[in-house]
Amino acid sequence: MILSNDGIQQAIDAGDLAITPEPSPRRPSENQPSCPYDTCSVNLRLGTHISIPKKGRPITLDLRRGRVGAFLSELYETIPLDPNGGYALQPNTFILGQTLERVHLPIREARPCYAARIEGRSSFARIGLLVHFTAPTIHAGFEGTIALEMINLAEYPISLFPGMEICQLIIEQVSTTPFANPSDFQSQSTPTGR
Repeated sequence: MILSNDGIQQAIDAGDLAITPEPSPRRPSENQPSCPYDTCSVNLRLGTHISIPKKGRPITLDLRRGRVGAFLSELYETIPLDPNGGYALQPNTFILGQTLERVHLPIREARPCYAARIEGRSSFARIGLLVHFTAPTIHAGFEGTIALEMINLAEYPISLFPGMEICQLIIEQVSTTPFANPSDFQSQSTPTGR
């Protein structure tokens, strides 16, 4: 079952889901016409750093070895996003970003349990920006910022700025309480998962 915008806010209010900083306002108003909530998702913002591939690394990735998180920081250079000038993501270029918000989907006995999916926004997809396009599942028990795999498929650069609403989080209720199985990226706070 996918939660509505009101259901997401109720889960936050009950402590069964945490998004920090918490999205607000709950509903659009005359003084604040924009709202981070859509009918069944909440928009998350791009964080303050991105990771770009290091150039000239003579390496072939063998994904059969697993534990990809262990060597991502060797493949990428993490840089701050300029709040004024942004970052011009060039055509056919892949980078890692992260959400400004930290998300926690706690697993607790006798309480509702949630998992989530992270998806790009349709307005950005229509100009050629793919955001988080291969691994949308945020498992129950996860805590941390969410890494964003981004690529520009357009014929022109796309400017990225910290704080822009870059993606949407869709929350789903898990039918029974799962056992914990933390990933390599548990408690991550950088685009490369550290």
